[in-house]
Amino acid sequence: MAAAVDVAAYRDVLIILGTTAITVPILRRFGISPVLGFLGIGTLVGPSALGRLSETFPLLRWVTVSDSTQISVFAELGVVFLLFLIGLELSYERLTRLKKLVLGLGSAQVVLTTTIIAFAAWWLGRPVAAAILIGGALALSSTAVVVEQLAEQKRLATTTGRTSFAILLMQDLAVIPLLFLVSALATRGEGSVAFGLLIAVAQGALAIALVVFIGRLVLRPFLRLVASADEPEVFMAAAVLIAIGTGVVTAMFGVSMALGAFVAGLLLAETEYRRAVEATLEPFKGILLGAFFFSVGLSIDLSLIIAWPTLFFLALVTLIAVKIAVLVPLIRAFGQSWLVAIRTALLLGPAGEFAFVTMGLATASGVVAPQTGAFITTLTAFSMATVPWLDRIGDMLARRQQAKVAPDPELAVAPPPPSAKRVIVVGYGRVGQLVCEMLARHKVPFVAVDKDAREIADLRRAGHAVYFGDANNRAFLDMCGIRDASALVLTLHTAGALDEIATLAKSINPDLTVIARARDADHAKRLYKLGVTDAVPETIEASLQLSEAVLFDLGVPAGLVIASVHERRDVFRKELQEAGVDESRVQHAVRSRTTL
Repeated sequence: MAAAVDVAAYRDVLIILGTTAITVPILRRFGISPVLGFLGIGTLVGPSALGRLSETFPLLRWVTVSDSTQISVFAELGVVFLLFLIGLELSYERLTRLKKLVLGLGSAQVVLTTTIIAFAAWWLGRPVAAAILIGGALALSSTAVVVEQLAEQKRLATTTGRTSFAILLMQDLAVIPLLFLVSALATRGEGSVAFGLLIAVAQGALAIALVVFIGRLVLRPFLRLVASADEPEVFMAAAVLIAIGTGVVTAMFGVSMALGAFVAGLLLAETEYRRAVEATLEPFKGILLGAFFFSVGLSIDLSLIIAWPTLFFLALVTLIAVKIAVLVPLIRAFGQSWLVAIRTALLLGPAGEFAFVTMGLATASGVVAPQTGAFITTLTAFSMATVPWLDRIGDMLARRQQAKVAPDPELAVAPPPPSAKRVIVVGYGRVGQLVCEMLARHKVPFVAVDKDAREIADLRRAGHAVYFGDANNRAFLDMCGIRDASALVLTLHTAGALDEIATLAKSINPDLTVIARARDADHAKRLYKLGVTDAVPETIEASLQLSEAVLFDLGVPAGLVIASVHERRDVFRKELQEAGVDESRVQHAVRSRTTL
């Protein structure tokens, strides 16, 4: 006879899985960050919300968490994986590329904000040790929410995105000394903070030295051996082992597991297996971080807000205002515009997820009083929820600023009158500029257009014959002479915009020759289906050029190499054209049957 299953023992885990599988997709549809979703749902089903009613309404026990200790293991692993993946992202290349903003602006922000908030906490009666940790915790912003917000709006490559990312990068680095500080203040006993810090640093340095020594000696050969097995599940097990194993090693020395995982990530970032490990751990990261934020939501005490609503609201507004007041002048001092400074400061004004980690460790070690830790945790969660709203304020300010700015006279210059057999080049980035250069060298008449106002104004002042306008506008294409043009060249990197312009151009001039840049083979097939004459996939062209260079360097005769590369290119083109035509016929047949 089968043993009876204690369903209640699985209830809390099922709630987390249900939150991940059901709630997160719904929240994404409404544009709500999954991080904020996990925090909100954790609060809702926690002891300070529905949990209070579970005694009165027994059915609520099936949707409320009764024992958060079961989730705490998942939450701790979530923090370990978060720090491990941050270590993977902190490559030397990234740091050097943004070193001025990371080391200069980021460091200044962390130090100044920590000092101001720590002094305020001490002035309000917190002990020095607790005030320092509160200042350090609240000085950091939410990498998870801010990066996701920027990525969804495709703003990571903008000036605001790069500035925000650089500051967040430094804040991620600042987590490590903050974790050291927690250990130091926890082990100081009756002695001085300096003595405790010295002991903690010595322990941490020994643990990190051991991890680095073993990692450099063993890590690459170990991953090479695992990768040679060509078994995805074996590689996954090895990646998890590295992330958790290094954390366990540092924990044995009295240092947090998160710190060990971070160091392991840094070591892996310099190997050729970095991307493979990152992709392998991505599914684990999602569910474990979800468990972490869910557990934080459980610890949010709504009774604190009910008891002191004015104090809580004042603390929330003051925290964001202080961080913005620090960030705006600093960002301006590093050469960014007022608009970039304000938009970046609005994104980074709220606190971040590392306040949860710091306060959890500080409360557990007795450095911060439980009620104070609960207040900071609740304050952090509510501040993170304001990120989307603050970003909307920044967007409104940007729109008003753009409306006030007088149009640049360079943008008002219209394209020259249409001429027969002229080529229209849409997109004047690096690819478009090279195409125009080659057309000019062979004396082929052309007109180049782009809709990036700032770039076009600067390029025109630098002497480039490029014109501002939206090629997805029928009237503008007519102004450029689309009806009499010999060809249209599309060099845009955004697939959706490129497809729309190709469709519009062919509807105006069905006989027009259209040559388009394609992201990959699938995009090329789609373009051929739209009627494009030639689609040039970036991936295929890169592989052909690489093959050509290899054969040249190996001494194969140039004529044979060029002939074989051209032959292979023609084969690819024919296959993609036929695939695009076949797909178009199938879809046409399906539409016809549906109509009938």
